[in-house]
Amino acid sequence: MLYLLDANTLIDAKRDYYPIDRVPEFWDWLVSHGNQGNIKIPIEVYEEFSDTKDKDGNKDTLAAWAEQTEVKEALLFKEEAEQDLVARITYGGYVANPTDDELETIGRDPFLLLYALKALENRCIVTTESSKPSRRGANRHIPDVCRDFSIICINNFQMIRQMDFSTNWNRV
Repeated sequence: MLYLLDANTLIDAKRDYYPIDRVPEFWDWLVSHGNQGNIKIPIEVYEEFSDTKDKDGNKDTLAAWAEQTEVKEALLFKEEAEQDLVARITYGGYVANPTDDELETIGRDPFLLLYALKALENRCIVTTESSKPSRRGANRHIPDVCRDFSIICINNFQMIRQMDFSTNWNRV
């Protein structure tokens, strides 16, 4: 299974439970699995966190981590986006005729979904978003759009369990 990460999986992990300086094993584990081809991040999603700034205007720790050559080489997904699939997901999963504001609200999520859609049985999306079926249009959440397209969607904790992460993963 190829796990395709949404930006929020890394943003939330850095902020809430795996700070880069306190749990470096998690971040090394991601890179290791990226090198093995198990975890990838599409460039469109990578760009969402690779230039984030802290309150002083400097790159935050996640952006600094993401800009490292070995991290990029390991985690960046090397497939090209197919614009017809982006359109299919945007118009069929979110809004049939989106305005510019709606496209901005949708963001880069259709790119993440399109890469999973290309191999439904071998790829899944990992996100911290939860299902909110009452949300409509541009405000739909990834798990709900995934369900419409039969895309496997799990949260980061499910991925961590499925892939058996522990802080001593590289000492075994």
